Amino acid sequence: MQQITVATDAQRRIRQRELAMLDEKEAQEREEARKNKGFTQVYPLGWKRIIELAKGNAGAFGLYSFFAENIDPTCGAVVCDQQFLADKMNVNRRTISRWLSYLEENRALVRIPVAGKVCAYALDPHEVWKGYDNAKD
Repeated sequence: MQQITVATDAQRRIRQRELAMLDEKEAQEREEARKNKGFTQVYPLGWKRIIELAKGNAGAFGLYSFFAENIDPTCGAVVCDQQFLADKMNVNRRTISRWLSYLEENRALVRIPVAGKVCAYALDPHEVWKGYDNAKD
């Protein structure tokens, strides 16, 4: 931090306001960091699920990982259609359909129809969670 010489009361008041604003900015930055913004949290049950999927079906494991990474923090799900997923995973739509069925059969995912071919894909928030509720431990 650079040294500033303060000569008058007016300069002291200005400097005090500057320091107060810096303190407030630092406090806001600490609060944002505390919220784990941008992080996906994986709990012990989630790690267990990841290990099981990796052993059982590599493609479904990749799809589950994609969902975990891209959960919308406002709703706790990924909303898209199967063709979008196929394009993202570089496979055909039938493969995505098989992987989704595998994840549903193993209770790793809940598929919620939204409109037409668009669905919301939600993971168990006790396994994988992204900050849609900052009060969650």
